[in-house]
Amino acid sequence: MPRKFLVVVDDSPEFQAALRYASRRARSTGGHVVLLRVIPPAASDAHWAGVREEIERQTRAEAEAEVNTWAAEAAERSGSTPILLIERGEAQASIRKVVGEDPDIKILVLAAGEGGRGPGPLVAAVVKQGAAFTGRKLPVTIVPGELTEQDIEDLA
Repeated sequence: MPRKFLVVVDDSPEFQAALRYASRRARSTGGHVVLLRVIPPAASDAHWAGVREEIERQTRAEAEAEVNTWAAEAAERSGSTPILLIERGEAQASIRKVVGEDPDIKILVLAAGEGGRGPGPLVAAVVKQGAAFTGRKLPVTIVPGELTEQDIEDLA
């Protein structure tokens, strides 16, 4: 089975650098991109169950639309159809779950924040926790968020 590159889809500007890098690496190695969008856990107030269900439905629909938009770019850049995943919960737990369920995921690709904004919460957690972050020995590639298209082409 070809290796898979896991990219966490989020709203950060550096996410696009991670996607471009993972897509380019997948193309050059015959691999696939896995796009994971994590949506926040649902509120647990039973009194508002109907409202909560509608909010969850809308949140999921928005996540699906977003992932599909990025999937088109990943497919074009990688040369293969990406795998799309949407998980509800906390980002790190969702990454652990996905990585634990798919042994073909060989690399987690994250991008570090640009400028003085800091590396971002997932990158900071990886640095702090090491292998415990994913729950198994999994290489993590941290892409500088300010890499240009040409920089990525040269690296990947």
